[in-house]
Formats: sequence, C-alpha cells, structure tokens
Amino acid sequence: MENGINLREQILKWYRDYYHGGLMKLVVIGGVVVIAAESLNILEDLVVELFSNVKKGPPENLQFKAERPIWKAGKLYRLEPVGDFHMLYLTWTLPCLHQHYLKKPAEYLAHLLGHEGWGSLHFYFKARGWATYLAAGVGSGCIYRTSVAYVFEVSILLTDSGLEKMFDIIGIVYQYIKLLRQVSPQEWIFRELQDIGNMEFKFTEEEHQNVYASRLSENLLLYPAEYINYGSFAYEIWDEELIEYVLGFFTPENIRVDVVSKSSIKSEDFKCEPWFGSKYTEEDISPSLMDLWKDPSEIDVSLHLPSKNEFIPCDFSIHSDNSCHDPANISSPRCIIDEPFMKLWYKLDTTFKLPRVNTYFHISLKGGYANLRNFVLMELYGHLLRDELNENIYQALVAKLETSVTPVDEKLEIKVCVDNTFLVPACPLLSDTLTDDKLHILDELYSQHDVLESLTTCN
Repeated sequence: MENGINLREQILKWYRDYYHGGLMKLVVIGGVVVIAAESLNILEDLVVELFSNVKKGPPENLQFKAERPIWKAGKLYRLEPVGDFHMLYLTWTLPCLHQHYLKKPAEYLAHLLGHEGWGSLHFYFKARGWATYLAAGVGSGCIYRTSVAYVFEVSILLTDSGLEKMFDIIGIVYQYIKLLRQVSPQEWIFRELQDIGNMEFKFTEEEHQNVYASRLSENLLLYPAEYINYGSFAYEIWDEELIEYVLGFFTPENIRVDVVSKSSIKSEDFKCEPWFGSKYTEEDISPSLMDLWKDPSEIDVSLHLPSKNEFIPCDFSIHSDNSCHDPANISSPRCIIDEPFMKLWYKLDTTFKLPRVNTYFHISLKGGYANLRNFVLMELYGHLLRDELNENIYQALVAKLETSVTPVDEKLEIKVCVDNTFLVPACPLLSDTLTDDKLHILDELYSQHDVLESLTTCN
C-alpha cells in the first residue's frame, strides 16, 4: 500500500478488466515441423486445446487518455550513469499516430533529423568534434507508441567538447527544425522512403516461425488484416499538412532534455530515484534559452536537406534467370582477373536469386600483426575507414547498401553489398575513400608507417 493505492489489487483489477479474448489476437503457423500435411482441423484442435481457457470478452477498441502530462516539459534532467560516456536525449511528446500508418509523418521527420549525410545535424556535429553518433525517431518499444502519446527522441553521443557545447547543440537542432518549417515538407523525400519501404518488404528475409507469428499477432492490434505484413513498410498517402501538424509539437515548451554523464552532476544537491538509487538533478531550462530555441535568429548555412538519393534501385532483374549458363562455369567461383597484384573471382548466384551483388575486397597488409604497434595502427585505420565510408556513401546506406570493414589476419576485408546497377558507381566511392588524404593522418602521427605503405602498394 502506497499513497492510498493497493498495488496488488490494481494489478488484479487490470487483469480482470483487460485479460480476455476480445482484446487479444492469435496467429497460428502450421505445417512446418509437426506434420508435413497438417490440416486446418488439426490446427483448430490445437488452438482449442491450448487457448479455450482464455476468458471470453467482447471486441473493444480501447482508447486511453492521460489525466496529466506524461512528464514536466521544459525541464533539464542530469543523470549519472554507471559507464563513462556523455549522452544527450531530446524528447518530445506527439499525439498518437497509430491511425496514420499509411502516411508515416513521424518516420518522415525521423529520416531528416537522423540523417548522416552532408548538410545534416550528424554531419555538422561530427565535423566540429562535438558528437560521434546521432539517432532520431519514435522508439519501437511499447512505451514510445501508445494510444496516449508517441514519444519522439533525438539521442546524441557527445564528446567531451560536445558536453561543454550542449546548449549550442540543442540550438542547432532547433535551427534545423526551423529549416524544416521554412522549406515545407517535400513529397520527393516521401516518395524515396516509399520506394525504400517497398524494396525492403519485397526482399525481406524469412523469419523464424515463432518470431513471425509473434510479429503478426502484434500487428493485428495495429493494422487491418490486409496490412499486417506490409503496414510497417507502407508509405502510401502523402499528407503535407499532417507532417506540418506533427512538426508543430517540436517546440521548446514541449521538450524534455536529459543529460547522462558522470560530469553532469556537479553539485551535492541531487536526488536519488527510489528503485535503483540513481543520482539525478532537475532544473528549469532558462527562459532566455527557450526564447532562443523558439525562433532562432538564423540558420547555419551548412544545414540543408539531403540531396536526392541516386542509389535507390529500380532494376530488380535476376541475371541467372535471363540467360543460359554452362553448369560447369557456375558450380564454383571463376578467376576472371589474374594479375601480380590483384585477383578477381566471380560466381553467379543461382540459389538465392536476389538482385544484389555481394563483393568482398581482401587487401593484403603485410606485417599488419607483426607487432603491437602495427596491430594498433591497423585497427585505427579500420576505424577511420569505417567512419569515412559512412560519410561518403551514407545515401547508399539509406538505400540498403551494406558495407563492413574488418581486419582479418594480415588482410583488410571490405564487404560491399549493393544492387546490381550500382556496383560500378559504388566502387569509385570506395576507392576514393581508401586513398582519402584525411586517412593519412596516421603518417603524421607516426614516423614509421610500413602498414600504410603496404596498403598503398597493394591498392
């Protein structure tokens, strides 16, 4: 009993009121393991046996409303983590958007606020050494998407200097939000997301049966039956006014700021939350900052919308279906280039038949693991290369191109998975990144650079 509330009785009341068949969805997948020719009658018998004891109840469309705000807006919370890092969370509450699953206004805004290409918030902060990671959007967990509200969050992993510039960073976020208001929602961006969503749905990999059944049953609570598979991918209705309406909730009066850092709590006047004893402080955001964020006097010229994405595929033809091939030539990889410093092997995919090229580059790094210093240089170069690749080909990553950079023995493995039509334009981007002047910072840091010399020779 606390504050006059019997917690056990409240839980039992919730169970009696809401745990019944009218509010549940059930998905059964049969014919997979038990019996090859499993009939609907057998499945029905299993359902009756396993679920007949569930209490019956009328179908209901429950709508909950908050009696008070979810939290105090216009507040700054400083929290002390266990680990040593600096994380900044900017959070806004939005109205429930369940019914707008074909319009996806929150996903449109998440795409722009969380973009990592040129002109984005991520690019701006990273170029100044203020942040190394940024993500934006409505979380996938149940606390972020309810009939009461949606919770939209921008999370930024700060550097030490970024922590000192925290309020400037929030100001830049509001400059970008002002930019989004000024340029108005762009239909071409929505259509790009539509194309990517359709492509993702078309080539979604098969899930394990229990994961698939669980996801479908959850989706039945969100979408009509014809959209239970496609609903989360669907961008079908362009609604500029709805996006502007949702963007209207990104105001300083509706923001909550959380700073998670060991350096954030400097006074002894802190509170301890009751469950884990974590230290935190609560303070009002100053009116001067609120006024500055509400209407920034200018927008930094380096902030702009992303350019059109030229990497979104449109050709899904399967090469192995369009021509005849000698089985002897496709049963194993063939060496099609054999030169002193390069070998190129090729194998046509006749099994999975996806319109995608999986390309692996193995660059020999002689002496890469010869000593501790070389090992550290090789790992550092790998991190720099991954970082630079993300900057140069982010648009391709948005279009579901995949890249990875992994040191393997005395080789650097670079994997590029791309649509058939974009292997040729992707390779120059990769080559330019490998030889980018910014990556030669290691030459300036160390007098000996045999690892980098071997990389240059093999390249």
